[in-house]
Amino acid sequence: MMDASLFAQYVAIALAVLASAVHVLNRQLPGPMRRLRVACAVPLLRAGRPAWAARLGRWIAPTPAAGKTACGGCDGCGPGETATRQH
Repeated sequence: MMDASLFAQYVAIALAVLASAVHVLNRQLPGPMRRLRVACAVPLLRAGRPAWAARLGRWIAPTPAAGKTACGGCDGCGPGETATRQH
């Protein structure tokens, strides 16, 4: 049987790996991650949901985009310009 300290270590490692994976996906695939966040947030924001679900949905939802760009990605370019992402 696993003792509590070993279980806590596994949980901490799993959370660190999950956070790292989400960060990499946000940096490398901003368009699909935005769609995923919208898909996860919309059911939580429907009428009749509890207040905690609405707060969670607003937290998950991406910030509204001011305008569409050519690629839908980093918003680092204007219309007709090529995107140059700087990391």
